[in-house]
Amino acid sequence: MTRVLVTGAAGFIGSHLCEALAGAGHEVVGVDNFDAFYARDIKERNLAALRGQSRFQFFDVDVGRDELPLGGVDAIVHLAARPGVRPSLEDPAGYMEVNVTATARLLDLARRAKISRIVFGSSSSVYGETTPAPFAEDAPADAPISPYAATKRAGELVCRAFSHLYGIRIACLRFFTVYGPRQRPDLAIHRFTARISGGLPIAMHGDGSSERDYTYISDCVDGIVAALAWTARGDVPDGWRVFNIGGGSRVRLDRLIALIGAGLGREPVVERRPDQPGDVPLTAADLRRSEGELGYRPRVPIEEGIRHFIRWYEGTHGR
Repeated sequence: MTRVLVTGAAGFIGSHLCEALAGAGHEVVGVDNFDAFYARDIKERNLAALRGQSRFQFFDVDVGRDELPLGGVDAIVHLAARPGVRPSLEDPAGYMEVNVTATARLLDLARRAKISRIVFGSSSSVYGETTPAPFAEDAPADAPISPYAATKRAGELVCRAFSHLYGIRIACLRFFTVYGPRQRPDLAIHRFTARISGGLPIAMHGDGSSERDYTYISDCVDGIVAALAWTARGDVPDGWRVFNIGGGSRVRLDRLIALIGAGLGREPVVERRPDQPGDVPLTAADLRRSEGELGYRPRVPIEEGIRHFIRWYEGTHGR
């Protein structure tokens, strides 16, 4: 068993990961600064099942500024970040500070503490809009179309430099639209569910033909855990590696809306809007590397995942 530091522990993915690691017998040190991107009380509820567990400790600290509890830590999963494509257009400098500068600080602290295993949470947005589908990890990924995407690619490259210089084993995971219970309220599946269940219209940007590779939260956590195990292996020559973590299929936006409406037993009222700057028309994960090297195989199809999400939503917010 290992002692793992998880940054962004109070977030959607981070809280699920902490539960999985603690449940598997690892000691988990969670840190989060409760950034005001969305309400603190939501993040506090994310931690509810972890509070009081003997294998979990939590610290309210900022990765970019504060001292981190690195004593005895064997590995780090770095998920803390400023999220969202559209908000990054309004505050690109803030996104650089949190997603790039704070990542470099964390890596330097890890180096000084002699922590040699790191998993970095990146994003499928690094592929931009010109990468041929399905997106393979060896694609150049050198044409991001939003500041958020640029910061995530920059974070990957900082990881590569630290791996090269100091022998740190780093797995960079490109997440493809993760969803499920506790998903951030600003993301499409949560937002659509809330509005359709309340009988309110939803805004659909574009003609509904855009496609996303949606990844259910349990599959995402499986990928992170597998990557964490990869960082402990001694038979892989690459110290730095990129892996796609996706759901394995592409879902059109209009089909997603229909699935949510059917799950809620309501007919969605759709208002058409123009495409938004920074959004890509398609994401599609090539999972051959992740399957071959991590043993990663997504298990939850979109139909099942949407049912799980709606069940959680109605249990949390009511019908």
